[in-house]
Amino acid sequence: MNRRMIAYILGKILLVEAALLTLPMVVAMFYRESAEPFLIPMLTLILCGILLSHISPKSRALYARDGLAIVALAWIAMSLFGAMPFYISHSMPTFVDCFFETVSGFTTTGASILTEIEHLGRGVLFWRSFTHWVGGMGVLVFVMAIFPASDGHGMHLLRAEVPGPAVGKLVSRLGDTAKILYGIYLVMTVAEIVLLLLGGMPLFDACVHAFGTAGTGGFSCRNLSVGAYNSPYFDLVIGVFMLLFGVNFNLYYFLLIGKVREVLRSEELRTYFLIVAAATVTIAWNISHLFESFSTALRYAFFQVSSIITTTGYATADFNLWPPYSRVVLVFLMFAGACAGSTGGGIKIARLVILGKTAVSDMRQMLHPNAVATVRIEGRPVSSKILRSTHVFLVVYLLIMSISTLLLSLDGFDLVTTFTAVVSCINNIGPGLGQVGPMGNFAAFSPASKILLAFDMLAGRLELFPMLLLAPSLWRRHSFLR
Repeated sequence: MNRRMIAYILGKILLVEAALLTLPMVVAMFYRESAEPFLIPMLTLILCGILLSHISPKSRALYARDGLAIVALAWIAMSLFGAMPFYISHSMPTFVDCFFETVSGFTTTGASILTEIEHLGRGVLFWRSFTHWVGGMGVLVFVMAIFPASDGHGMHLLRAEVPGPAVGKLVSRLGDTAKILYGIYLVMTVAEIVLLLLGGMPLFDACVHAFGTAGTGGFSCRNLSVGAYNSPYFDLVIGVFMLLFGVNFNLYYFLLIGKVREVLRSEELRTYFLIVAAATVTIAWNISHLFESFSTALRYAFFQVSSIITTTGYATADFNLWPPYSRVVLVFLMFAGACAGSTGGGIKIARLVILGKTAVSDMRQMLHPNAVATVRIEGRPVSSKILRSTHVFLVVYLLIMSISTLLLSLDGFDLVTTFTAVVSCINNIGPGLGQVGPMGNFAAFSPASKILLAFDMLAGRLELFPMLLLAPSLWRRHSFLR
C-alpha cells in the first residue's frame, strides 16, 4: 500500500475542505455572526493539510486498496473536521450529535438530531446544507476536478466513491471527466436557484434548498421543510429537480454532445420514470380522500415520491399519517433509490434491473437447461464481473441492514421506528416512519446508536465496501486487494 501517497492526497482533501469553509464564514460575517466557528476549523485544516501534503510520495501510483482506504479515510476526516463549526457554535449539545449531523450532510442523507432549525445562525445553516452539495457529486470527484490524477490510477478513487454497479470515464482524461460532471452539477444547481428566486423565495433559502436538492440530501432551513412555503410552484420546481438530479449524469453528457439515442436507449432511465409515474398515480388515488381534490393529492404524491426515490428527504406533508398502502410504497422506494451515477442513494435502479433480468434468465434456464441464457442491458450482455458484484452488494447490504437493525433495537424503540431508521440511513434518505418520520428526528437515539447510524450513512453513500475494507488486513503488504 502506498501510504505516503494516501497521506499526500488526504492532505490535499483537507486543504480543499478548509477552502470550502470560506463560503459559510463569509455568509456568517454578512449576517453579522461570529466567524470563529469556521475560522478555527479552517486554520486547523490548513495546518493538518500542509503537514500531510508535504509528505513526498516515492511513487504516485494508486491501487484498488489505496483507493478504498483514501475514500473511507477522506469521508471520515472531512466529517470529523466538518463537525467542528457545529460544536464551536454550540448549535448541538454533544460532539457525537455534531458528527452525526455532518455525516448526514456529506453523505446527503438528511437525517437530523435537531428539533428546532430556524433558531440556528445563517452561517451554520449554510454550512449544514452546503455539505450536501459537496458530498452529492463526491468529495474525491471534486478533488480530481482540481488536482490531476496520479499516474492514471485515479480511476480507483472514482470507482470507490461514485455510486453504481459500473463506473467509467466520459473522456480519456479522468480529471476532465470530473470537471464535466461538476460543470453539469453546478449549472443545474444555479438553474434551480434562479427558478426558486423567480417564484419569490429569498436568496438564502433558495441556495439552501438548491444545495439539498442537488445533493439529494434534504436539509432545509425551515422546521416544516419545503412544506413551510405551502407553494405549488416551489413543490413543482424542487420536485422536478429532485428527479433530474436522480438521473445518471452520464446521460446529461450524452445529451450535450448530441447522443440522444444513447439516452433514449437507457433501460434504467425508462424504469426510473415508470416507477415514479406508477407510484405517484397510485399514491394520489390512495390519499385523495385526505385532500380537497385529486389534483392536490397528485401534487403531494408527486413531491413525496420524487423526494423518497431520489433519497432527498424533503417533505411537504407528514406522510407518516398517510394510509398503509402509500407508506408501504414509499418504503419500497426507499430501497429502490435513484439511478446509478446520480447523486441519489439506495440500491440503485440499475442494480434492480440487473437483478430482475437475472431472475428471469435463471427461471428460463430451469425450463430449458440446455439453452444459453445471457443477461442483456440495452442489447449488450452484462459481464459476469458486474453480475457477481451486484449479487455480492445485495448480500452485504442485507447483512449490514440486519445487524444494524438488531443493534439499534437495543435502544428500545418500536419496530417501525427502528427498522426505518436503519433503512433511511443506509439508503441516505433522511426521514423514515414512526418517531423518525418527516416531522420527527433522530435526537432520542443513544450516542452509540448515532455512531452506528453514522456508519450506515457512510457505508450506504460509499457503496458499502470502502468502509468495510478499512481494516488492518487492508494495510498489509501482500493484501489481496492490491
